[in-house]
Amino acid sequence: MQEGQMAVEEPVRLSSVLTSSKISFLPSLTKIVGTLGPNSRSVEVIEACLKAGMSVARFDFSGFDGDYHQQTIDNFRIAVKNARKHCAVMLDTVGPELQVGNKTGNPIELKADDHVTITSDITKEPSPEVLPVSHAGLARIVKKGDTIFLGQYLFTGSETTSVWLEVLETRGDDVICQVKNSATLAGFIFTMHVSQVHVNLPTLSDNDKQVISSWGTRNNIDFISLSYTRHVEDVQKLRAFLKEQNLNETQIFAKIETVEGLKHFDEILQEADGIILSRGNLGIDLPPEKVFLFQKSAVYKCNMVGKPAIITRVVDSMTGNLRPTRAEATDVANAVLDGTDGILLGAETLRGLYPIETIKTVGRICAEAESVYNQSLHYKRIFKYMREPMSHAESVASSAVRAAVKVKAAIIVVFTSSGGAARLVAKYRPSVPLFAIVIPRLRTNSLKWIFNGSSQARQLLGVRGVYPILASPNVATSGGSSEESGLKLAFDHGKSMGLLKPNDQVVVFQKIGDSSVVKIVEFQG
Repeated sequence: MQEGQMAVEEPVRLSSVLTSSKISFLPSLTKIVGTLGPNSRSVEVIEACLKAGMSVARFDFSGFDGDYHQQTIDNFRIAVKNARKHCAVMLDTVGPELQVGNKTGNPIELKADDHVTITSDITKEPSPEVLPVSHAGLARIVKKGDTIFLGQYLFTGSETTSVWLEVLETRGDDVICQVKNSATLAGFIFTMHVSQVHVNLPTLSDNDKQVISSWGTRNNIDFISLSYTRHVEDVQKLRAFLKEQNLNETQIFAKIETVEGLKHFDEILQEADGIILSRGNLGIDLPPEKVFLFQKSAVYKCNMVGKPAIITRVVDSMTGNLRPTRAEATDVANAVLDGTDGILLGAETLRGLYPIETIKTVGRICAEAESVYNQSLHYKRIFKYMREPMSHAESVASSAVRAAVKVKAAIIVVFTSSGGAARLVAKYRPSVPLFAIVIPRLRTNSLKWIFNGSSQARQLLGVRGVYPILASPNVATSGGSSEESGLKLAFDHGKSMGLLKPNDQVVVFQKIGDSSVVKIVEFQG
């Protein structure tokens, strides 16, 4: 990656800043992942979130159990039908997370410079003097001077709801710490993170396995966000477990949130289906001034191999405010200019006061950044990165994007069964929406023949600029007329969304046998 190159299209005139943003029929090409919870689990709110631009619904098992999430996902299914919009489901594992339980829920006030003991005796009630943690070996892995962060949603550096502790000494199984900032810990579970210290717990816990085998299987999840991914073996073990549970189609997004995961990033990227850059924990494990470097490097690597990259912790202030800070708005835009596929909203939609407005605001910022995204530079970077000779499919996919630019196409239409063709075209970051016509495939489970394709369609909602349209099974079996039927689907959809008008150019990419073909057709209206 060349240093110092402009990320935005030139010339971007200053006068354009003063003009009104274009009315868009799509919230943004960048996808938005919304975490559903206390303030976003009713049918009405979820439906509004979908209409605002949420493409993936995330279910975080760190704080809620399967019964709670089942009620939420049941509401989610109703909302999806009401809104008539596709939305994927993501299960977020807990992983080797250290937790302090607070059964009473009473707030715990910690004062700067006071001392507090972290103990492995979980029978003790948490208080300003004692904090019981769910890990017996903590005293054996920390040392004097180590940093420990603790809170319901972890330390951000600007809040008073989480605390920063410094280890003074260890006494047996106890860790004596000095409180570095005054804070009030509220809630029933507090997450603990020890900066740059390896916690000898499995990445996929027994509890995670139980959740996947029950809740995950029952709800046919599309994605798993593997928290605290540290090694490529973590992804491999999860994939093997998914096969045991007959969740062969579920995709794995490796969540990178520690220095350990950062060190093994290249191998993890090769094995995972996508990457989530969890900047909450990463911002604790890394010095603050280093986080942006990892973000840019990681997103670039994801872009070059055509795998989705999702960024977290972007508009924290919107948890309690209707508007993001200026820095947050700029951060979202810069993530888009870096090449991110999606923005993940956590506390902002989970417990935030304005989940719908947050999705709308982030979508508008993304769309504005996309309007000046330097697609030409991105295109050149991939070509420079690719080894020659390029595969036939890759060559034609890149040509489809180039053709869309040259003829000023309104949309690109891609025919696909697995979703692979759509991802290949999306890798070159077209500046127009990509409609993926997902053709169902007939398969057998040894008992009966069934069509699949709905999961493949939803999984494309994790890829920037791709909008899946699931074709009916008769399209898959209609021989030569399948292209005509698929194109009509795309045209009808594009017209209904206001993206197509008579005489617009449309680029079509499809694989026919061993060949890949690009065509340019004119929409007649």
